[in-house]
This record gives sequence, structure tokens and C-alpha cells, in this order.
Amino acid sequence: MNSHLSAPSLPDQIESLVTSETCLANARVVLKDRVMLGAVHLNGETITGIEEDDHVPEGALDLQGDYLLPGLVELHTDNLERHIEPRPKVELPHKPAILAHDGELASVGITTVFDALRVGSITDDKELYRKYARDVASEILQMRAKGTLRIRHLLHLRAEVCSDTLLEELAEFGPEDRVGLVSLMDHTPGQRQFRDLSKLKTYFTGKYGYTDAEFDALVVHRNALGARVRVPHEKATVREADRLGATLASHDDTTTDHVAHSSDLGIRLAEFPTTLEAAQACHERGIKVIMGAPNLIRGGSHSGNVSASELAEAGLLDIVSSDYVPSLLLSSAFHLAELWGDLPRAIRTVTTNPAEATGLSDRGQIAEGRLADLVRVEVVDKTPVIRSVWRGGERIG
Repeated sequence: MNSHLSAPSLPDQIESLVTSETCLANARVVLKDRVMLGAVHLNGETITGIEEDDHVPEGALDLQGDYLLPGLVELHTDNLERHIEPRPKVELPHKPAILAHDGELASVGITTVFDALRVGSITDDKELYRKYARDVASEILQMRAKGTLRIRHLLHLRAEVCSDTLLEELAEFGPEDRVGLVSLMDHTPGQRQFRDLSKLKTYFTGKYGYTDAEFDALVVHRNALGARVRVPHEKATVREADRLGATLASHDDTTTDHVAHSSDLGIRLAEFPTTLEAAQACHERGIKVIMGAPNLIRGGSHSGNVSASELAEAGLLDIVSSDYVPSLLLSSAFHLAELWGDLPRAIRTVTTNPAEATGLSDRGQIAEGRLADLVRVEVVDKTPVIRSVWRGGERIG
């Protein structure tokens, strides 16, 4: 809010005055399995009571029939990297970038984020994959400790298996860093996400200015690197995830063999399977499927892979991530609600399900004893509009 430009309205002033005991009343409260008209009581950071009643007690905040949702839980977003490097080879100071990222997520209802940081560098690829994760993670942790961040930040290490420096970069992290998620990434050209080389070539020539000869050389180099390090690096990453106490995820599973291999590694979360076949295999093996909100809202993958809508219609979509557009996370949930005819089920894909998949039992739903991370939403012309966001009972947006 730019308070130096214009004073907040009286309702905003009143709503921002959250005391230790607060009642949010006259809300359509989205519980885990139903929607009810009622009130939610907060005491400090915790939800202490839920009442099904249209009464607005004296001193309560009247939400005027708007939806009240759990705070959104984001597992995979490239948004921080976008703020750090808004254009190729243009790197900004990390702390302002982290603050901008944090503020943007708070404004779109995300109250818990797993900040995705790549570990594993490729030393001779025009510096496209250079080391940065430890430095950025340290700054996030310092800012979190000083209370300068609005929302709850955990770490998601994206382990680039086919890289030169993966093992030494992983070794720089310890259990004290609160790494919540480690994903096994393999971006070798010609497989998984990039099995269509023509689309990959368009990306590299458009974004990084590769010539045809340079792209052909990159493909040869990356495939040779993968053949040399893939197996030992993958095994080591599984061990490191266990050392860090992190949930282990796969990325871009494409075939049933990929999924069987993921299952053998103990993976129970699959990020962005690229085919219907892989998503079906995930469900058969008890692996939760996460897909990107841009894919869902656009009606298809920009890489030519399976559409999130197709998986949703087949009952194979468990979790949605904003991927690279934070504002689409809430929109995707309401899109699914229309598709499924079930708002609580849709909201679970961005709250309960990601929280449970990563062992966060204190958030992700509106229930007594859970953290008071909440989002007030009004639907205007079928578009969800965020009116307020609370983190631990304190209004942050």
C-alpha cells in the first residue's frame, strides 16, 4: 500500500487492527470438505474456533459474505530467479529482489513459499548455469530471522543432476537451513521436458542468442555430461535429501519407466509429468502430481507437453504450482472449481495438498489449532479478487 500517496480508507484501517483475539465473521469459510457461512476466531497466530452462523459479534471484522480461504502454499516457483535476473545476464542485488518477490507473493495470497533455487552449475555454457543458491539462501534466512519478510519462506533445492558442481553445492546446505523440498532435475536435451529439440532450440536462440552451431554443440556437450554424471549424482542427491530432512520430488517424468524409477527412489511427489501416461503411472504408485497454473489457465503447455486440464479432467491433478506467474495460483483454483463443480476440492490443490505433501501439518486448512494464515477473496465477474491476507493472524495484504 502506498500510504504516502493516499490515506487508507476507514474499512482498511479497521481491518488492519488485528489484536491478539480476532473474529472474522460473516464469511463463506472454505473448509477442507465444504463451504459454510460462519466465523473464524483467531488468538495470536492460531485459529482457535470456527462457528457456523451468520451473526457478526461486536468487534468482529465483517467479511460481508466473501470467501475465507487458507493461505496458499507454493511449492515450485521461478519467481525469485526472475526478480534476481529480470533479463539474461542482468543480475540485481539479492535483498531488494527477495523483498520484491516476498511482497508479490503476499499480494496474491501465498503465505508459504518454497523458494526454488538451482544447485548444480555447468561451467562452460555461456554462464547460463552458474552457482548462486548458497548465497541467496543465506540472505533469505538472514532476512527471515530479522522479521523483514511478510510470508513464510522455506527452501526448495532444484538439483540439476547433469551438472558439474552438484555435489559440492549440495554439501553447502545443512538441516539448519530448513530445506523442505529437493527435486531431481534433468534438463538434458532430447528427453523429458526437452524431448522436442525444435522447441528447445527456439528457446535458446530466442532468449540467449545461440547460433545454430552453438546450439548443436550444446546438445552434444549436455548429452555427454549426462552420460557421465547422471547415475552417481542422482544417487547422491537422494542421500542428501535424506540428510537434509527434505521431501524428494521428481521432475518432468515422461514414461512409465521414469515413474517406476522415481518410485524406487522413494519419491512421492512428481513435478510436471509431461505425458498422460506418466501421470497415470504416478497415481498408480501413490505419487502426487503437481502441475503449473500457467499450463492450466492457458489450456496447454508452452513446451508441447500434456495439458494440466487434461490431467484434471482425468482425476490425475493433485497440486497446482504458480510456476512462473504467482498471480495465477489463486485463479487456477477457481478455474478447477468451475471444472470440477467442487470448490473445497479445488482449493485443496493450492493449500492442503501441498502442505501435506511436504509434511507441514500446521497449515493448509482452516481448522482449530492450525496457523491463522488466511485469505479473503471476493469473486467479481467470475474472477477471484483478493481483499485481505493474514499471516499468523497479522494482516499483511
